[in-house]
Amino acid sequence: MTESVREMGQYTTRAEAERVTRIVLSALGGHVTGDERVALAQALPREAGRVIASQIPATHPLTAREFVESIATRIEGATPATARWDVSSVLSTLAEIIGTTLTTRILAQLPPGYALLFGRAELATAANSSAAL
Repeated sequence: MTESVREMGQYTTRAEAERVTRIVLSALGGHVTGDERVALAQALPREAGRVIASQIPATHPLTAREFVESIATRIEGATPATARWDVSSVLSTLAEIIGTTLTTRILAQLPPGYALLFGRAELATAANSSAAL
């Protein structure tokens, strides 16, 4: 997984990709709960699964913007723009590893706006807009 994140995010070292992956997965682990959290942990390589499973569930789900901003505070020298790149690099790789079905289940648990971070279109927004017409 780390090598895929390194390629996706164009990180120069494996250590940098590993650090970013750990930070993003630890933040995500607090926001995914129940069966989806178990399935996610099982679908990932062992160490990544442990990072997800070891997190205490968040009491307040963060919006996608708040999630990215929280990552920016955890990465030295990060800005919201670079943190968005980091988050998208990890979560897009994650979506490739776990597949469409589990990604959809996870996105259903998260507030709107996360789909783009996972490399997917925010289809629910388009559907809701069409229904309003």
